[in-house]
Amino acid sequence: MDTAIGGYNYGDIPASPVSLEELQLLKQTVDLTDADIAWLRRAGDVLEDQTAQVVGAWREVIAANPHLARYYWSREGVPDENYKARVARRFQQWILDVCRRSYDRPWLDYQHEIGARHTHLKKNMADAANAVPHIPLRYVIAFTAVINGRVKPFLAAKGASVADAEAMHGAWCKATLLHVALWSRPYVSESDW
Repeated sequence: MDTAIGGYNYGDIPASPVSLEELQLLKQTVDLTDADIAWLRRAGDVLEDQTAQVVGAWREVIAANPHLARYYWSREGVPDENYKARVARRFQQWILDVCRRSYDRPWLDYQHEIGARHTHLKKNMADAANAVPHIPLRYVIAFTAVINGRVKPFLAAKGASVADAEAMHGAWCKATLLHVALWSRPYVSESDW
């Protein structure tokens, strides 16, 4: 895990308001099992040297959709390449974190931080960027389809059997849904979450 990534302050952030008990219920809700965790570990090995390409595949969709690309632009509509590059490095690390981190208190705290960094609460702060200051939750949720769909060929790229690639992908999809559910917490009131 690379802790020298700008803005990647895993383990050094405020606590999430989500309890470990709530996390456990969410894990049960997405049916994330110990077998899935083992498949995620294997997916981490497969994806480790492909993270830039995976993020590139996701970014192709963002670039093709101005309503998404604008969140990397300044408020004046100018693309911020430095901001995009810094976020890309954290996105690459996130792939490995999905696969390799223990889903414990530090991980839970960091998921809340990621969610907040998509909102007016913390967007742009990690990079001192001047980008559009808030990504609507609807796009975070909807983009999960891209994250899950575009990763699939990369899971099969190193000779995994069809069954193994499917098992890794199934575990990945459950894990990303868990992440997005946690990222939604800074967007909504406690009673709505």
